[in-house]
Amino acid sequence: MPTELEELVGFIAHPNPQIRKVATENLVPYSTEQPSIFKTEELLPVKHLKFLIRDHPDIAEHALTILVNLTADRSVLEFVATDDRFLGFLLTNLVDPEEQNANLLAMLLANLAKWDDLKSIATRKQDAPAALKSNDLVLNQILDLFVKGADGTYNKKADFDYLSYVIADLSKHPEIRKFFLTEQDYDHVVPINKIKVFTEHKSDIRRKGVASTIKNVAFDVPAHTSFLDEDQINILPYLLLPIIGGEEYDDEDTMGMLPDLQLLPPDKQRDSDPNIIQTHVETLTLLTTTREGRDLMRKINVYPVVRETHLRVNDEGVQEACERLVQVLMRDEAEEPGAVVEEVEDDEETKIVPV
Repeated sequence: MPTELEELVGFIAHPNPQIRKVATENLVPYSTEQPSIFKTEELLPVKHLKFLIRDHPDIAEHALTILVNLTADRSVLEFVATDDRFLGFLLTNLVDPEEQNANLLAMLLANLAKWDDLKSIATRKQDAPAALKSNDLVLNQILDLFVKGADGTYNKKADFDYLSYVIADLSKHPEIRKFFLTEQDYDHVVPINKIKVFTEHKSDIRRKGVASTIKNVAFDVPAHTSFLDEDQINILPYLLLPIIGGEEYDDEDTMGMLPDLQLLPPDKQRDSDPNIIQTHVETLTLLTTTREGRDLMRKINVYPVVRETHLRVNDEGVQEACERLVQVLMRDEAEEPGAVVEEVEDDEETKIVPV
């Protein structure tokens, strides 16, 4: 005999929409507390949930919430991420300016991006809504949605912050890194230049995902000249501003710094998240891979900024990252520069824990 809970799971496929709504709403807590109930009959409940994102927005909201939580499980993640038809529906609805559950779709896509084969999205195309003013490449649509949709400016129901986790995980793959560094024909913008401004933003999700994306793309050493060039990517101000506070520097240190760092107010706050600070410092370390990068960082007095960050941020990861960077900057060029940092996957799987 099936238990009451098993019967409730069965009701998510009921022909009566009111029953589906009650069932999905009541099952949300169990997607974190007892996820095994959704893994019966070769994941049949998950199959039903995938179909329900096409349902009434209220039912779709609960179904998506459950799917976001369940895709923290590797077997469910694979089952969902390998469904190309489902992925197509998700991406089409994501860019719809009237989609009521766009943020949940972005959260689910953030989890699916942890499936390595999702890198195939690099060549995926679909029609773009006129309001988005993008082209037919899905990656461009995701980036344009992330930029134009911040703070509910494209879809009043969504801020699309979780797309930062999508691009962060995708940027682990060389073909996606190449995309971020390639000027796009339809708007003549290099994609990484669209996101760098979000290293300072009120959303810690946005800042964290963008920081990780920039770091991953910086593993492309031949692109470092573009990263450092003021007329191209010019990434250094966007890495240094989040890690500098309102502390005072002596005139000699200040005069050599980038102009953006010279006239900061005394109440300037560095990023509140030590993990983000660590990521930025590690990106700076990556950019010392070339002699050009090391010489430029010495010229613009990066060392005093890193010294103060090490002194004022009480976090072991930040302090170790600062020490590695300082060792490179202070080392005699006759020595081997060294400096090893690792690619990052942004955040753990997204979960929505019911209150």
